Amino acid sequence: MTLFEILYFNRELIEKLQNIGLKSDDCRYIDLYGDYKRMYFQGDKVTYIVSLLSEKYNVSERKIYSIIKRFGTHCTNDAV
Repeated sequence: MTLFEILYFNRELIEKLQNIGLKSDDCRYIDLYGDYKRMYFQGDKVTYIVSLLSEKYNVSERKIYSIIKRFGTHCTNDAV
């Protein structure tokens, strides 16, 4: 199967994901955000979590704050 065929087959889903603000590299950060949520609900402070995840995933702290904000926003009814 070619890249075009995959895109064509999943076009509707991809368009919906783009409409809600998904960026193509967001799937890289699923585990990072999962770790963030787990640590946050355990009571760890956000600054500590971000610092730890920055080292673990080799991502800047600013990027992690951006991921947390984007992944934590609710989808609009129009997009889904």
